[in-house]
Amino acid sequence: MGEAATIDTVLEAFLEDQRRRLSARTMRNYDDIISLLRHSLNGYAYMDLDEADLKRFEAAMNDGDDEAFCHLFGPEYILGHLGEFLGYFMIRKVMGSQDLLRAAGTVTKKLATWLYEQGYVNEAERDAARDEGGQAARDLPRAEQLANLLYDQSRSALAFDPDVLGEDSIVEGCLTIERIEPGALYFADGIGPVAVSEQASALAEVDWDVNITLAHVDGAWRVLEVGNVYPL
Repeated sequence: MGEAATIDTVLEAFLEDQRRRLSARTMRNYDDIISLLRHSLNGYAYMDLDEADLKRFEAAMNDGDDEAFCHLFGPEYILGHLGEFLGYFMIRKVMGSQDLLRAAGTVTKKLATWLYEQGYVNEAERDAARDEGGQAARDLPRAEQLANLLYDQSRSALAFDPDVLGEDSIVEGCLTIERIEPGALYFADGIGPVAVSEQASALAEVDWDVNITLAHVDGAWRVLEVGNVYPL
């Protein structure tokens, strides 16, 4: 009886299958995304383990295996982690281009289909992961572009002294977009309108979160600082 498949061996088999049919240029994206997925799994997926598996994982980590999760556990853990990978890791941990963000959705969709074809996941799991990958391929590059536009806008804003404005005039945090109009964003808790370019408002979506600092000056909201935009 052969050894049970691990995440590590399954992802390597997936890449080998793709290498037979893809161009070298496209394959580089696949290699990059799967490498990032491994990092995400090894770094964060342990949080979903039960007590017994967590002890195995911690023991392997303590023995110096930094890739313990992918070495120990099977492919049934991969698709359940895609939300964390696409919605957190690719946005907060990876300084990637829009092409790389788009590729993350495309590659994970293909991976979900391949795992189903190999009998590792069921149809419902495949379909849910493909939907997640498709949404990521559409939304991650748009969110990155929106973040860049808002950042550029913040750099052109006048400098304000927060001590002069007072605490009540400054709002900062991860704010949820509640409504969108051409050239304006409205955030939860009645914050808005925040004037933005029409290009920015066209990219934005209701329920996306924006890591942002706003100042209320002369009756209008101004963008002072911008971090990431979280679409998932």
